[in-house]
Amino acid sequence: MFPLNDENPTLRTPVATMVLIGLNVLSWILVQGMGSETSLSSSICTYGFIPGELFGAFEPGSAVRLGNTVCQFDNAATVNLFTSMFMHGGWFHIIGNLWFLWVFGDNVEDAMGPIRFFIFYLLCGLAAAFAQGLTNPSSPIPMVGASGAIGGVMGAYALLYPKTRVNTFIFLGFFATTLAVPAYVMLGYWFVIQVLSGLPALSSGAGGVAFWAHIGGFLAGLGLVLIFKREDYLIAHKALTNRQKSRYRF
Repeated sequence: MFPLNDENPTLRTPVATMVLIGLNVLSWILVQGMGSETSLSSSICTYGFIPGELFGAFEPGSAVRLGNTVCQFDNAATVNLFTSMFMHGGWFHIIGNLWFLWVFGDNVEDAMGPIRFFIFYLLCGLAAAFAQGLTNPSSPIPMVGASGAIGGVMGAYALLYPKTRVNTFIFLGFFATTLAVPAYVMLGYWFVIQVLSGLPALSSGAGGVAFWAHIGGFLAGLGLVLIFKREDYLIAHKALTNRQKSRYRF
């Protein structure tokens, strides 16, 4: 299931969501050279989160070769917890992540306000990085991407708007269609896929998709939204939704 859009109005312009998308795009263009091989490899080594560096598996100054690139461990793991959220591994990676952020981020921000949402997003990203890192604390493989933080946004959305209909694209072999499903179905399906994919990854030290970052971010979002949501914003949103529904009643 790939979300196309949701049937969920907003009261305010999603300023923080647009800023986060802009920061990711700028990082992709200015730091990662829009995916050029040299810039991409260098940025992932320099700004990616390396679990072994944070958890003390490597001495500062040591290095590891990943493909054609040498990653130097310079004791910047704490900073890289944040910078890694704005790095990506390719065009499909960044486009997919930012699409999910756009579909679900505006409504979660609408329930918190921009400042709260920005802090919430970063905290979910931190939780995601720790969750992935703890699955292999000595890993030398850099982790990059906004998907852990966005997983937190999706967890918050699932709790705040479980029955909101999300228009999704479904592709099954030779069959493709669009279908509107409740958010809890689409996001619940996504979470189950992450868990089923993440369990086998626990026994592998290889790189790939950071499923446990997705899981950790999603669970963090479920918990943190209880602190960051604003009840007055949610009441106003419910009133707006009811007004829109009343327009289509006969």
